[in-house]
Amino acid sequence: MATMKAIRFHSYGGPEVLVLEEVPRPQAGEGEVLVRVQAAGVNPLDWKVRAGLAKSWLPHQLPLIPGWDVAGVVEEVGPGVTAFTAGDAVYGMLDFQRDGAYAEYVASGIGHLALKPTSLDPLQAAAVPLAALTAWQCLFEVAGLSPGQSVLIHAAAGGVGHYAVQLAKWRGARVIGTASAGNVEFLRQLGADEVIDYQYTRFEEKVTGVDVVLDTLGGEIQERSWGVLKPGGILVATLGVASPEAAHRHGVRGQGMLVHPDANQLGKIAALIDANKLKPVIARVLPLAQAASAQELSQAGQVRGKIVLQVR
Repeated sequence: MATMKAIRFHSYGGPEVLVLEEVPRPQAGEGEVLVRVQAAGVNPLDWKVRAGLAKSWLPHQLPLIPGWDVAGVVEEVGPGVTAFTAGDAVYGMLDFQRDGAYAEYVASGIGHLALKPTSLDPLQAAAVPLAALTAWQCLFEVAGLSPGQSVLIHAAAGGVGHYAVQLAKWRGARVIGTASAGNVEFLRQLGADEVIDYQYTRFEEKVTGVDVVLDTLGGEIQERSWGVLKPGGILVATLGVASPEAAHRHGVRGQGMLVHPDANQLGKIAALIDANKLKPVIARVLPLAQAASAQELSQAGQVRGKIVLQVR
């Protein structure tokens, strides 16, 4: 059986449980393609799964290869596949329930992939799918953000946040972001109309009557966010809504959101990137063998943009 190098963990725990191993190479099944991985994006979900924090809602059978952002080249097409051919450069968000992209090869259903933006190299492309899809789905699918509305984006310089700023601006919204002082100018360059340094200013003292809040932090930040929404406004939370009662008291709506793969949306995002309307920002690139260090950086927070693993 053909083999490949991959990062796996056999038990839940800290970064030290990640090991580089020789494992069987997957095969493309019905409706799938085999992708030769060139780069894998690193997301907070990766270390949360590794640490066992997602077991209740995202159970996995161990050992597991983490990483659900991928960029690479189609190596083989499975039965029934006509959307891709061998040699196509693709990017995508993989199935959470299966092995991920910290590996030399991965098998994926075609509904999880799209042609890579032609203006990006594989490292840049791997930084896009999960975070950009999260921003797209929060703003457009759930919140229904429309031109002329206003949105407050927490952690605006982070993986999801920096895409949300750009997408909201592209949609024609007024964009307010929270970030540390070192990221204020960065966010203005991405298109933010106003940036609040959360280390020195409480956002609720400066923001009022917004249509949408995008909350990727939860906790106290979420509690303080209900009051900045206009009546009937909506808070979209990637970590879930802790208190629906708080939303009701303020006369607003709260909605949790878990990102889902969408090849059509990936195609639209690729078109925006190639039209220079959206760009990924990469904080660090590390080799596959340093996946543990990459996850430590992600877990520590304060990352501007995305961390990427170079596989080939």
